[in-house]
Amino acid sequence: MINHVAIVGAGFSGTLQAINLLRHQGPRATLIERGSQPGIGLAYGAAHPSHVLNVRAGNMSAFPDDPGHFVRWLEGRGMVDAAKAFVPRLVYGEYLRELLQAALRNSGDRLTLVQGEVRDLHTNGGVTLDLGDRTLHADAAVLAVGNLPPHDPPGLDAAMLASPRYKGDPWAPDVSQGLGDDDTVLIIGTGLTMVDVALMLEARGFRGRMVALSRRGLLPRMHEPATEWKKLEERPATVASELVRNLRRRAETIGWRNAVDEFRPFTQAMWGNATEAERARFLRHLRPWWDVHRHRLAPEVFNRLQRLIDSGQLSVIAGKTLGFTERDADIRLNWRPRGAAAAETMAVQRIVNCTGPQGDLMRTTEPLLRRLAERGMLRPDAAHLGIDVDNQAQTIAADGRINPELYALGPMTRGAFWEIVAVPDIRTQTWSLARRLSNAHWVGGEGL
Repeated sequence: MINHVAIVGAGFSGTLQAINLLRHQGPRATLIERGSQPGIGLAYGAAHPSHVLNVRAGNMSAFPDDPGHFVRWLEGRGMVDAAKAFVPRLVYGEYLRELLQAALRNSGDRLTLVQGEVRDLHTNGGVTLDLGDRTLHADAAVLAVGNLPPHDPPGLDAAMLASPRYKGDPWAPDVSQGLGDDDTVLIIGTGLTMVDVALMLEARGFRGRMVALSRRGLLPRMHEPATEWKKLEERPATVASELVRNLRRRAETIGWRNAVDEFRPFTQAMWGNATEAERARFLRHLRPWWDVHRHRLAPEVFNRLQRLIDSGQLSVIAGKTLGFTERDADIRLNWRPRGAAAAETMAVQRIVNCTGPQGDLMRTTEPLLRRLAERGMLRPDAAHLGIDVDNQAQTIAADGRINPELYALGPMTRGAFWEIVAVPDIRTQTWSLARRLSNAHWVGGEGL
């Protein structure tokens, strides 16, 4: 019987896991966070005031059984027509922080928040967690570590990686420090993280040149006002070529945004039923296109980005980095434009890695995950997107055995569920796992 659950990580996934255990009248929980801002994580704690959510507030409730919760919270603070708004991420962080504070205040001894870093853990009829200065014991543990930092691009040697001109963490507070208006910043990646960094640099007064480089040079598309349409009732096929045909056919009838959005109820099941070969084909050929159409920008963000492009301050190019050489005044980038045979060079004063979060356990520098993978307690999923788990979020060891006392949540379970990086999906996952750990047969929508 599970009486105590240890949750490693107090970002969005871990915080909701703890809160949902309380809501389900489940086992007591210990929430462990190494950072200074429990409850909000990197996505909402490192945001600049100009960064807004990429999803309308009406679909950002923390609870799948109470979809209006966040909107009511906003309305209680004076926001009118809140459901349609793209609110600042810092506001959403405040919402999550208040949820955690309320849970701690009302939980008695059922929820404990611990500041510290889990260095290692072992399972043997329970879980023992090593925090360096103390040891914790629980009946089960949940890994809620969020997104891992991006992998460093090829061609950077040890000296370059240590250079202040290279920022491997796009959320580091000193990304814009020391830049002048005559400088050029190379942003590697053209997805959502690039958009955040470009707008942050502009908001902090940088007036120099920005160059965003990725293999295909694709940019996220823009949200438009929601419309009603007759949605699909049956799960589409998983074969990549047929998937593309279906999307194009539906896009002609209902628009591409609706054609993509109507897949949402089926995406996890489609991924789960696809063969490894089909998944690999999707990742190799369709993923970049899917990402820019699926993960869209708020109109105001898209318009700000477009103004940067139109003014010439931001250039978006397609190509591949080949090598980097640091000189006295700059870094010389050797790169090859997409479709070209000859390489070109570019001089930049700063490089920011915005290639997006990665989850390959075989390349991670995250100490806990590295130790667990080296011992065979965890293994990567077949596509090396994250931690291999079953459909109950139980982790799988290197020998294929299920770890019944060790679970994983959030983006690091992308290999099993694919669509598990946004709030609407993670809130359902945390709610469902809390339900299982609590032996709850149903929950009647109770609040905290």
